[in-house]
Order: sequence, then structure tokens, then C-alpha cells
Amino acid sequence: MKSKLQLDAKGLSCPMPIVKTKKAMDTLNTGEVLEVQVTDKGALADIPAWAKARGHIILYQSEAAGVITFLIQKV
Repeated sequence: MKSKLQLDAKGLSCPMPIVKTKKAMDTLNTGEVLEVQVTDKGALADIPAWAKARGHIILYQSEAAGVITFLIQKV
């Protein structure tokens, strides 16, 4: 699935990846997808928990070379 918007949150530590993800999601319409790239290991738990609490869907999650990538669909 292609993302509508990409967010580079690499190098940021908690809570900034969540703060920036929320701001980016607020700009999307329902059904659109945000790609988020982070390096903070805490995001492995934080972003899925945040998305679930708000009803968004994690379509994809991967980790390679220290970068964690999420595709989150706005619901």
C-alpha cells in the first residue's frame, strides 16, 4: 500500500515520535496512510499502542539497519 505522507522521526526520542505522528495523522483523511520512520526502540511498543487507542490500523511494521518503519492507516 502506498503512503500519502512520509514522516522522518529518526533520531528523536520519546515522546517526540508520537507527537509528530499525531500531528501528521491529523492532516490525513480517513483511509489515507502515513509512513513513519523512527530509530527510538520505544516506538516498537509506543506507536502500535497509540494507533490502537485511536482506532488507526498498523498495516505494516519492519525494522532494518536500526530504522523502524510503520505504515499507519487513518480510520
